[in-house]
This record gives sequence, structure tokens and C-alpha cells, in this order.
Amino acid sequence: MSANRPSAARRPSYAICAGTILLLTACGNTSETAGGTHEVRAAASASAGVAGPQAAGDRRRAAPGPYAPRVVPREIPALGSRTRGGIPADARQALVVTGDSYDSSLSTAVLYTRDDPAAGWRAATGRWPAHNGLNGWTDEHWEGDLRTPVGVYGLTAAGGRFEPPETAFPYEQRPEFAVSGEGFEGETLEGSFDYVVAVDYNRVPGASPLDPERPLGKERGGGIWIHVDHGGPTQGCISLPENRMRELLRILDPEKKPVVVIGDAEGLER
Repeated sequence: MSANRPSAARRPSYAICAGTILLLTACGNTSETAGGTHEVRAAASASAGVAGPQAAGDRRRAAPGPYAPRVVPREIPALGSRTRGGIPADARQALVVTGDSYDSSLSTAVLYTRDDPAAGWRAATGRWPAHNGLNGWTDEHWEGDLRTPVGVYGLTAAGGRFEPPETAFPYEQRPEFAVSGEGFEGETLEGSFDYVVAVDYNRVPGASPLDPERPLGKERGGGIWIHVDHGGPTQGCISLPENRMRELLRILDPEKKPVVVIGDAEGLER
């Protein structure tokens, strides 16, 4: 017999120890009916930051609900980031006048509103035919260039020769809005200023459309209005059919901080 082999007398002690180990191991795997197991597991769970036996239930309650897509407010179409950035955050009405091309005097107009800022802009009217300056558009307007200034401008005052339709917009009726003569295509100008809305380019916002003050200087032009269309190009104004001018005045609301967004299609996409 080898000297390294354990003697027979010592073998039972190994068996007892092995049985003890098996018993202790089995206690560690017992079901919840084993006394004291709940305290042990709760302590272990607490040390791991989990709320003991309720952890599974807590995980079920914390599970995310059904996927809800984020609603993105609608933007005014065909406007680039720079043009959109020029629209004041508190403006809730925007008349968008889009020229056919940089050198064209033909354009279209749509009035947009955003009564619910979370939903964004929506078209409040259809597409209206319009005219702009004889020579088209410009990013830097000068007196006599016969172009309409591109940009975003406030609308704060209106007036005309005729009594206005029912409107909340500031309006003054004065005989000085009379005009005569011929346009660039031989059309009569009479009645063009029966209804006007002043565009706040190089003028004092809120002043009468007839106010002559030019903060940028007279050489930078002024007197840019939205007025009744006379059937041809303008000297720099925007013109709309008479029934559309009346509709515009009915809709415009000073509480909604209206603006006009004007320019050729390519310019407005910037």
C-alpha cells in the first residue's frame, strides 16, 4: 500500500464533509419555502440596488409604452432656412409672395397662419395671382430700380380711398390714396390705391402708409405697398386683385403679428 493513500479509518470523515457540502449547496438553491432565504436574497438585492423580491414587478411597470412618433410642426413650403429664420417667432400670419423668376414681374401669393404653434403653418387661402416690380426682385433695393425688395417685413398699417371691409387691422380712409395715369403696359392706374397695406421696408412701423419718413434714407426707396392690381407690373410694390385685397384685409389681425415674405422662388429657397 502506498504511503500516500489515506487510511481506511479516515475515509468516513471525507464522506461526512462531502455530504455536508452537498447539503449546504442544496440550501443555497432551495425554493422560497426555505426559512431565511428571503432575507438573504433581499439583502443581496439591496446591495445591488434592486428592490428585493419586487424587482421583477418594478421592471414590468417601468417598461416603455407603445412607440409614439414625434410630431414635427409643418413649415411653409419652398422656403429655405435663412428665409424661415427671418420670420419672427411670434408671427402667426405670413403672406408669402413668390416671384416666377428673379427678373419676372409675375408672382403668386398665399396667406399662411399658425394658430397652433405645435402644429405649425397651414395655408389659409388658395394661390392668388400677383404682380411685383417691372424688373423683378433685388436683395438691395434702391430708389428707381423698379425692383421689389426680397425679405421678410412686418405688416402694421393699411389704408385706402374706400371704406374697408370689416377688419381688425389698423386702416385709415383718406382721399390722398387716389392715383391716376397709366402703367408700364398702358393700363390705367386708377383705383390701384383703393385698398393698400404698407410693407415695413424703409418706413416707421405702425405709421400711416402715406408717411414720408425713410429711416434708411430716400435713396433706398420706400412706399412699398400691397395694393389693388392694375393689370401690369408695379414700380416695386405687390399688387393683388381687388377681391383678394378685401379678403386679405378681413383676415389680417394685428394680434397675430402678420408679416409678408417676398422674393423670387430661388431667393426664398435660401
